[in-house]
Amino acid sequence: MTLSAPHGVNGVALTVFIIFFLAVTVMGFLAAKWRRAENADNLDEWGLGGRSFGTWITWFLLGGDLYTAYTFVAVPAAIYAGGAAGFFAVPYTILCYPLVFTFLPRLWSVAHKHGYVTSSDFVRGRFGSKGLSLALALTGILATMPYIALQLVGIQAVLDVMGVGGGANANWFVKDLPLLIAFGVLAAYTYSSGLRAPALIAFVKDTLIYIVIAVAIIYIPIKLGGFGEIFSKSGHAFAAVNPATGQPRGSLVTGPQAQWAYATLALGSAMALFLYPHSVTAVLSSKNRNVIRRNTTILPLYSLMLGLLALLGFMAVAAGIKVQNGQLAIPQLFADMFPDWFTGVAFAAIGIGALVPAAIMSIAAANLFTRNIYKDFIRPDASPEHEAKVSKLASLLVKVGALVFVLTMDKTVAINFQLLGGIWILQTVPALVGGLFTRWPHRWALLSGWAVGMGYGTWRAYETPSATQDHFGNTNLIPFIGEKGYIGLTAFVLNVLVVVVLTFVLKAVGAPDGVDQTSASDYTADAGDPGVSPDLPPATAGAPGGH
Repeated sequence: MTLSAPHGVNGVALTVFIIFFLAVTVMGFLAAKWRRAENADNLDEWGLGGRSFGTWITWFLLGGDLYTAYTFVAVPAAIYAGGAAGFFAVPYTILCYPLVFTFLPRLWSVAHKHGYVTSSDFVRGRFGSKGLSLALALTGILATMPYIALQLVGIQAVLDVMGVGGGANANWFVKDLPLLIAFGVLAAYTYSSGLRAPALIAFVKDTLIYIVIAVAIIYIPIKLGGFGEIFSKSGHAFAAVNPATGQPRGSLVTGPQAQWAYATLALGSAMALFLYPHSVTAVLSSKNRNVIRRNTTILPLYSLMLGLLALLGFMAVAAGIKVQNGQLAIPQLFADMFPDWFTGVAFAAIGIGALVPAAIMSIAAANLFTRNIYKDFIRPDASPEHEAKVSKLASLLVKVGALVFVLTMDKTVAINFQLLGGIWILQTVPALVGGLFTRWPHRWALLSGWAVGMGYGTWRAYETPSATQDHFGNTNLIPFIGEKGYIGLTAFVLNVLVVVVLTFVLKAVGAPDGVDQTSASDYTADAGDPGVSPDLPPATAGAPGGH
């Protein structure tokens, strides 16, 4: 998928892009010495930044983690392709903060008390089940891999628009060399600095994005004749019938027939957002409970930015941007509208916006592999130093897998798996979020519910056509209601029903339950409380649990 025609290399934009890229590369390597502990060879230090980040560092880290290069490109691209339906991303990022305010501080407390590094560590300790922990770890890794790939797609999009890579007719090495270089740099400083690298770089990334959006939301409408003209042209464009489907391209306002789909997609996405491994990793890096609480009140500032960002999709339509791949619409809009030097700044914002979350995601996936697969099932006696070494190597392998996605497969494959990732992560809610408040569900019922939700969600998504292909749509008819709704939320309801019914049955027949290693006071503990050490060694989380 490329632009209709290459336009040659934009030398000025490329120079500005390279300057910013080199600056954050240096920052990435210097981060290894930032707040470094005397003994940095453990997952607390490498994978969680020493659990030492305060409010503002965590705010930038979570913002860099959740509002990615793919967000920058894909949200307005969804508006560009179909209109108002793409705005579902805005309400779901608003809905998620009241939800996570109720459970993230509890997760931080119990993780800090017991030295848990991953959400699967908590599930193993809470329900005494390595099998359930393994299921959630595999879910997290599977959901994260295509997400990393899409960050590389974001970098590739801006490189394509800048004309870097020699065009479609160049040999594969020349075409992909810039992306390979970016990947190599990302892998090197992540291996060296761990979570400190993206935490430091996030300051630059978020500042650039706020500047670019502030300029774009004022400058581009002036060039296009104002918002009235933008919405008028967009309305006419969306009303045009697509010959391939016989339906209008989209709409400026979501119609009544789409309200269930819109609402359930927003709700389901809000429930899943902070359960991704990279979100949990950023949360657990905080130094106390109040950091989490403050962040749930100030992170909605990013939702304001996201709403303005979404408007760029209408601007691309009004500007007459024509691309074969909708993911290139916004980079091309910037290239057409901005002076070359500011185009370079905008592209740097997208490129750096890919590096930060890709680093955090690879670290989070590596921590899951190390703690909940390698240590639990392969080498239970692994020392903290050995865990850190394995996690570093695993983070490299995760990035290589993401690179293979980008270089060898059609981009829709990564997009399809990322959409499935949201469905899959939603199936971890009963064990992870439910487990923070109650021990009532039986571990085998939770595992069965997870399996049913995963199977149903994957099957229905595959059988459902999307707007552009025969499979991997995200909305289908809700059973017994007859309205179209988000497949992931329907699978979640089915998951919960299985958990409730099987728990009653298993408890009635006296099925053995696992040992709960936590106590009620663990869920409200804070740094400095009696029995809570800020330097708790990660090996303490390796206490044996049942299968």
